[in-house]
Amino acid sequence: MTNDIVALIDYYEKEKGIAREKVLGALEFAFISAYRKMVPGADKIEKIRADIDTRKGDTVIYASLSVVADDDYLDKFNEVPVSLARKNKADAEVGDELDFNVTPKNFGRIATQTAKQTMMQRLRMAEKEMIYDEYKDRAGDIVSGTVRRFEKSDVMIDLGKFEGRIPSRERVVTEDYNIGDRIRVYVVAVENENRGPEIILSRSHPNFVRRLFESEVAEIADGTVDLRGIAREAGYRTKVAVASNDEKVDPVGACVGLRGARVKNIVRELNNEKVDIIRWNSDPATFVVEALKPANIRSIKLDEANKVVSVTVDEDELSKAIGRRGQNARLTAKLLGWEVQVSKDESQHEQFEARVEDAASSLADQLGLDSEMADKLFRAGGATAELVAQMPEEYIIAQLGISEEAARDVLSKAASNGSDA
Repeated sequence: MTNDIVALIDYYEKEKGIAREKVLGALEFAFISAYRKMVPGADKIEKIRADIDTRKGDTVIYASLSVVADDDYLDKFNEVPVSLARKNKADAEVGDELDFNVTPKNFGRIATQTAKQTMMQRLRMAEKEMIYDEYKDRAGDIVSGTVRRFEKSDVMIDLGKFEGRIPSRERVVTEDYNIGDRIRVYVVAVENENRGPEIILSRSHPNFVRRLFESEVAEIADGTVDLRGIAREAGYRTKVAVASNDEKVDPVGACVGLRGARVKNIVRELNNEKVDIIRWNSDPATFVVEALKPANIRSIKLDEANKVVSVTVDEDELSKAIGRRGQNARLTAKLLGWEVQVSKDESQHEQFEARVEDAASSLADQLGLDSEMADKLFRAGGATAELVAQMPEEYIIAQLGISEEAARDVLSKAASNGSDA
């Protein structure tokens, strides 16, 4: 055994944490594989082992042969005639099994390269088994690591002894990563595929936010406050619904913390992603009012059969309710599990139009105009006969599209009705 093999054993045992027995087992397998490749017919030997002395650096290959009668001796790879066996062991009998040293000369030197390659393959397999054993129960946890390299759009994270992967689908589109960056990630799963276990990590998963709240908010960790739901568009906005199991504890206040300290820590970890904390309510109408804040809701209509909630807001509140790129309404829908439809409140406009219609009707009666002409005149500024009387003749002609004579008639009637008022 050469020094580099010894160094390899120490490396995998100390740096990778693989048990020495497994390392030696891999080395034994590697030397047996090397022996079978070197010696013609050795692949036919059924029972073979490698005896490795790590202190002296010696490796001896033994084949275990069955003792048979001289007349029955047929398989030279797995059998030994009793007469020959007794030269090795005086009391050997038919049916015994004896170990014979079958190590070729210069075997250690010749076999080292082959054995080293095979050993490293076996140790990589052992390392992958360790990954699975150590991380299979850590799915759902947050771990820290360092950005090691990039594979296309995937990010490879150094977790210490092991390496994890952030697939492109689990990245946050607004975040940039550089080699050497220290980041916290959520363990989505440990997949044990044909190529070996793989640790799948995420920065965009909604449960990443859940774990951050559990670590920052003691009331969530101890069960006083329940985190009822999370809806997230990673990098932009997250809505979190919380409820309290203790009437003395305000769930929203507990999550925000003193002077916002708790939620600020979470927002900082999320690279300033906007986080809305909402008080949970089982009544969809009440919950939607809370979830769509800061918009003020004018009216709410529930379609429980189809799980649709329709809300109306004033025109100047519409952008708040819908949110940037529709995020506010969309995340509210995800959180509630209902479709949320937001529209402009038309009731004020309808009331205004009704008042216009009444006023125009009165104007039509006073000035002898049809309803269409009266509506045009009203909208042009003639809310009353007195105001119409003050209009220039040319202005009335232009607005109503009538003749000079008709315009003078309108002004005459307006003056008459205005003076009566």
